[in-house]
Amino acid sequence: MLLCVGGGIAAYKALELVRRLRDAGARVQVAMTEGAQQFVTPLSFQALSGLPVRTSLWDSAAEQSMGHIELARWADHIVIAPATADLIARLAGGHADDLVSTLCLASAAPLTVCPAMNHHMWLHPATQANIDLLRQRGAQVVGPEDGPLAEGESGPGRLAQVPQIVAALAHPDSAVPSVPSSDSRLRGVRLVISAGPTYEDLDPVRYIGNRSSGKMGFALAQAAAARGAQVVLVAGPVQLPTPAGVERINVRSAAQMRQAVMDALPADIYIGAAAVSDYTPKVVCPQKMKKTAQTTGMSLELVRTPDILAEVAQQTGALKLVVGFAAETHDVATYARGKLVNKRLDLIIANRVGVAGGGFESDDNAATAYWADGEREFASMSKAQLAGQLLDLISQRLDA
Repeated sequence: MLLCVGGGIAAYKALELVRRLRDAGARVQVAMTEGAQQFVTPLSFQALSGLPVRTSLWDSAAEQSMGHIELARWADHIVIAPATADLIARLAGGHADDLVSTLCLASAAPLTVCPAMNHHMWLHPATQANIDLLRQRGAQVVGPEDGPLAEGESGPGRLAQVPQIVAALAHPDSAVPSVPSSDSRLRGVRLVISAGPTYEDLDPVRYIGNRSSGKMGFALAQAAAARGAQVVLVAGPVQLPTPAGVERINVRSAAQMRQAVMDALPADIYIGAAAVSDYTPKVVCPQKMKKTAQTTGMSLELVRTPDILAEVAQQTGALKLVVGFAAETHDVATYARGKLVNKRLDLIIANRVGVAGGGFESDDNAATAYWADGEREFASMSKAQLAGQLLDLISQRLDA
């Protein structure tokens, strides 16, 4: 395995990648760009790989017998981690102006690219065009992931987790696709996504709400925007940053969410990922409700809120796909398929809540997608990764 390390802060994670690859039985040779050496020393990689590290095309000792050609032919597989925006651009352009780019150009070995950069750089049309070109030439792309970045911002640009990279190398067909994917049909498509809870006020102090964090809906919005979709995100009261390239509309109540969603139509796809309150107080007290010494209990009269998902599904015109979410505590398949039919949805994503490691407030989730004549399970993974896989399925269902 020839590991080419690019010049980004994520270069330190490549040390762990060397160790994991060797644990998996691979023999690893490392080549570093000049920029990579500003973050990690060649000696560190040599200590972990057990082999000399190549750093320059102008190493007279190594090049006495055309060492770069020899190394290019030695590799059974080339992995670039981290792959910076500049390195991706040079690979796409067929440059051979340093050791790493020359090795890639001179080798017929399969290529895996693991991008890592600022999210604005990743989402830039030039980077997307370059990564698409590498895919068209047969390169496997693993990552990037969505999350906090070194500069304090957040978005798609984090190097994929080392175990994910190792798994992708061992089983290429099972790799989690990066965002955006080259065969995505979402470019230019208008999506309206609702996310988070709604709060139904009792008085100026208290409200009825739920535990939805909005993380799944925000991850879908981020991933869809990265694939070139035009995304409107109707967000309940959550403390999450607005994904890059997404139009955000903040709401509080179910009635406000319904109005914002309807105003955002027409759209090609609606994804109802919000946990909308089913009931709201019939009367909102204008002042704080006070307890007294005689107060031993309280009764509230509640009324049904509008069923936003069902109402959207009845719309005609541009809508091509209506996707719902079902958070259930038991009998998940039964309730999910019931909602699919009763609300006349095209697709519903169901997950079990109230369990450790998934559902509300968690960064991870497992889910099952149901449609009229099929279903697909998604194992537990980060919500950012799940968003990418769900969008792949949604893209496929557009033509179903």
